[in-house]
Amino acid sequence: MPYFRTWEEFARAAEKLYLTDPMKVRVVLKYRHCDGNLCMKVTDDAVSLQYKTDQAQDVKKIEKLHGKLMRLMVSKESHSGAMETD
Repeated sequence: MPYFRTWEEFARAAEKLYLTDPMKVRVVLKYRHCDGNLCMKVTDDAVSLQYKTDQAQDVKKIEKLHGKLMRLMVSKESHSGAMETD
């Protein structure tokens, strides 16, 4: 699966993928120090979404989305509400 070019497209697609079936979605973060790249992958085995960056400003965006997804995953409330992405 190719990488998304813009953060906004990736964040929307990741949110949509998670909300379709929360029990199947996995989130993986991988940092390669030798390249200075941070990669975020969101997958449900049928669809795989990836975003890669080497920019420090994107790290905060990834951290924010990752935190929102983790909060949704551990919440006991219904997953029917949509997340807000900035």
